[in-house]
Amino acid sequence: MKQKWCWAGLAALLGMTIHPAVAQEKIKIGVILTLSGPAAVLGQQARDGFALAVKDLGGKLGGRDVEVVVADDELKPDAAVTKVRGLLERDKVDFVVGPIFSNILLAIHKPVTDTKTFLISPNAGPSSYAGKECNPFFYVTSYQNDQVHEILGKVAQERGYKRVYVLVPNYQAGRDSVAGFKLDYNGEIVEESYMPLNTLDFQPELSKIASLNPDAVFTFMPGGMGVNLVKQYKQAGLAERIPFLSAFTVDESTLPAQQDAAVGMFGGADWAPDLDNPPSRKFVAAYEAAYNSVPGTYAMQAYDAALLIDSAVKAVKGDLGNKTAVAAALKKADFTSLRGKFRINTNGYPIQDFYLTKVAKRPDGKFQTEIVQKVFENYGDRYAKDCAPAN
Repeated sequence: MKQKWCWAGLAALLGMTIHPAVAQEKIKIGVILTLSGPAAVLGQQARDGFALAVKDLGGKLGGRDVEVVVADDELKPDAAVTKVRGLLERDKVDFVVGPIFSNILLAIHKPVTDTKTFLISPNAGPSSYAGKECNPFFYVTSYQNDQVHEILGKVAQERGYKRVYVLVPNYQAGRDSVAGFKLDYNGEIVEESYMPLNTLDFQPELSKIASLNPDAVFTFMPGGMGVNLVKQYKQAGLAERIPFLSAFTVDESTLPAQQDAAVGMFGGADWAPDLDNPPSRKFVAAYEAAYNSVPGTYAMQAYDAALLIDSAVKAVKGDLGNKTAVAAALKKADFTSLRGKFRINTNGYPIQDFYLTKVAKRPDGKFQTEIVQKVFENYGDRYAKDCAPAN
């Protein structure tokens, strides 16, 4: 499935008007996200966040009109490669924005960067491209995958949890999550369970957790997997006695389905909807008005991806022919991030603050994550030192 949005189409979708005379010299953006299956809500948040940024920028990036082509990677690496080649060869996009999942990024990274097209990831940030394999055509507006999970490892260590059960999906980001958790956690991992992507029944694992009775559970289970896990965890009576530490399991993409079952559960993130700065407050209000849902990090990071592209195009005065200059402008990241402090490290990944969050029910009946404490400040990933200066 692929949608082609010339700016006129995008404007109509967002209730805007444009003048026909501005249809020339459009920047073409290919957006490739998971938009079907149990994890579709993650891609939908990123798609909507990016679209909202383009709207807020007046339908232009760096002063040039925009054509956005949206493709569904179906959470299938082979399909993603086919779709991204279409974006590159048929649509001739100037930038590719996406994907959500790291296994999809591993599939499309080379096809995109080999053509000297800039790839901006609004979510996936695997360790594989943060060090020696860093690339001047690859930038991330989220994090390096380990970092969000490291938040929970540090919190588990500081709170004295001596025995932890680990439950993650069996793919690159799942393995990165465990590596991140272990960086600051020195206690016992009583078991590591690696689940196939799109697993929806966790009863065998919940029985093991009940039997082993750990001090806490650490999990990374995004999308529909997280919805089912949280509901089943609550139904099993575990939520009341074993702390639930997670990343991307209880967030704004899953809370509308989890609702009360998730209240009180902890997460780790680079942002939350209650972050108190003017750009963030404005973004949250605009997103809720446009889409009638609370934005999560997927939406925020995609919004920032549009701001990053906008800043680079401005810096080169709309001339995308000089790739070295565009790369330098992307690395400079001369824009105000919704999350506040934000800059691009030598490897193309961010340096930023990270927080422990907790699920709360708002007075209006909606659910959101809220900041409990800042865990890391101005924090870059541990792989950047291996990125060669030439990159």
